[in-house]
Amino acid sequence: MLSTPLSSLLRHAKGLHSLGPANRDHASALRVALSVAVPSLALLAAGRADLIVYAVFGALTGMYGRSEPHQLRLRHQLQAALVLVGGLAVGVLLSVNHLHSWTLVAVESGLAAVGSLFADRVNLKPNGPFFGLLALGACASIPTPVPGPAAVLIGAGSAAFSILVGFAGWLRTRAWVRGAGRTVPPLRGARRRAAWIHAARYLAAVGAAGSIGVLSGSGHPHWAMAAAAVPLAGADLPSSVYRGLHRIVGTLLGLLVVAAVLFPWAGSPLRLFPGSETATVAVLVIVLQFGTELFMARHYGLAMVFFTPVILLMTQLSSPADPHLLVAERAVETLLGACVGIAVVLLIRRRAAT
Repeated sequence: MLSTPLSSLLRHAKGLHSLGPANRDHASALRVALSVAVPSLALLAAGRADLIVYAVFGALTGMYGRSEPHQLRLRHQLQAALVLVGGLAVGVLLSVNHLHSWTLVAVESGLAAVGSLFADRVNLKPNGPFFGLLALGACASIPTPVPGPAAVLIGAGSAAFSILVGFAGWLRTRAWVRGAGRTVPPLRGARRRAAWIHAARYLAAVGAAGSIGVLSGSGHPHWAMAAAAVPLAGADLPSSVYRGLHRIVGTLLGLLVVAAVLFPWAGSPLRLFPGSETATVAVLVIVLQFGTELFMARHYGLAMVFFTPVILLMTQLSSPADPHLLVAERAVETLLGACVGIAVVLLIRRRAAT
C-alpha cells in the first residue's frame, strides 16, 4: 500500500489535468459576476473607469461562503470583507503617501501574518488572506486618482453590494435560525500552535519574495508577494506544491490572454470596437471574473487563466503601462513568488491541528 504522502502526491498529480466535481458553480459565478458588474458598469457610465479596480476588489467578497446557507454566508462574507477592504485601505494609504519598495514589503509581509491568524481563527474559505494581500499590493502600487477615503468607500460599497447579492436568496425562504453560526474549532492547543507556525510561513514567504523582487529592480514586487502566498493555502505538503504549480501554469496561460487583448495586433478585441476600448476592457473584466469563479473550486490552475487577466486589465484601466513590460514582469514575478512559497512550505512544516 502506498504511504499517505505519496498517495496524496499522486492524487494531486492526477488533478493537474482533471476537473473537480461540479457543485452549482454557475450560481456562485453569477453572484460574483453580478457583484463585479453593477459597480464597475456604474463607474464606467460615470466616466471613472480608473476606479473600477477598487470596486472589483470589494466585490471579491462574493467569492466567500459560496456553498453555505444564506445566514452563514452573511457572517462569512462580512469577515471576508474585513480582509479585502482592510487590505485595500492599507494599500491606498501607502499609495497616497508614496510609500513603496521596502515599506510595502514590510507592511504586506506583516499583515500577511496577521491575516493568516485571522483567516485560521474564522476559517475563511477560500483559505488564507490571499485576496486581501492582492488588494493591498495592487492598490499600493498604482496612483490613487481620488482622495484616499473615496477609494476605500468605493471598495466598501462594492463589498456591501456583493454581500446583499449573496444574501438575496434568503427572500425566498425567510429562514433564520436564532444563534446559528459556522462551525469553527477554537484556536487553542495544537490548532493555535499550528496557526502561529502558519503565520510565520506567511511572514517568511511574502517577506522573502518581496525582498527579492525589490532587489531585482522589479516595478511590481507585490506580484511576487501575492504568488508566494498561494502555496501556503494548501492543506498539506502535496496540495501546497500543487497550488504553486497551478499558479505558475495558470498565470502563464492567463498572460497569453492578456497579450491577446492588450498587444497591438489585428486580432485584439480592442480593435473590434474602436473608440470603446475602455468599455471593452471593463466588460472583459466582468466576463473573466465569471470564468474565475466558475472554475475556482474545480481547477485552481484553470481559474488562474481567467483571474490573471482580471487583475492586469483592471489595473491597466487605472494606471496604463507598456503591455509588453507588464506581461514579462508578471511572468517573472509569479514564477519567483510561487517558487519561494513552495520553498517555505518545504522548510517550515505545518503541524497538524488536532
